Amino acid sequence: MEPNLQLEEFVNEYSTEVVWPNLWYFSIKRVIDIIGALAGLIVLSPVFLIIGISIKVGSKGKVIFGHTRLGMNGKPIKVYKFRSMYENAKEMMENFTPEQKEEFEKNFKLENDPRITKIGKFLRESSLDELPQLINILKGDMTIVGPRPIVEREIEKYGVYGDKFLSAKPGLTGLWQVSGRSDTTYEERVLLDMEYIDKRTVLGDIVIILKTVGVVFNRIGAR
Repeated sequence: MEPNLQLEEFVNEYSTEVVWPNLWYFSIKRVIDIIGALAGLIVLSPVFLIIGISIKVGSKGKVIFGHTRLGMNGKPIKVYKFRSMYENAKEMMENFTPEQKEEFEKNFKLENDPRITKIGKFLRESSLDELPQLINILKGDMTIVGPRPIVEREIEKYGVYGDKFLSAKPGLTGLWQVSGRSDTTYEERVLLDMEYIDKRTVLGDIVIILKTVGVVFNRIGAR
């Protein structure tokens, strides 16, 4: 894995080696995932219905789509989300201005993305577009707390930390999400992911889950 020059100065602060928690951590974490995902799908089923109808009324296309991301150990997984973009989003991307293309290459997203629908903007700002990932958690592709799943090209951003990042199961929420999310640079995101992997505990996961509630309600860093 080629080093990310912007991260080189931090290599001595965060080891590239994986610090593995004990077996009890992973066992308890999986139980929490199953209970949490099942409870979430049941309790939020009316919300799913309302969002689904709103998406259908607002624009053509599927309500839920699966986007290929890198899972644990680099295995490709389909991450489910409520559709927040227009059906012809790929064609619209081809018409990006040079400035938009540069911004997308740097951050893998745009601050003002013309591909996002009106309901999609609300879903993203409220993080409701990510609710279908409860299905991923139930399947075991994802966990409630962990680094956010990334597309294959993004692994370059992690430089020497790439293998360490892929050693962890991707999560619905995590340390980066409760530490500023889109208000942070990508390099800061990488370091937050490394900090989480080094220090992860069941108690720490619970704290992140509780903090996530406040972040979502206040729409901190969501775009």
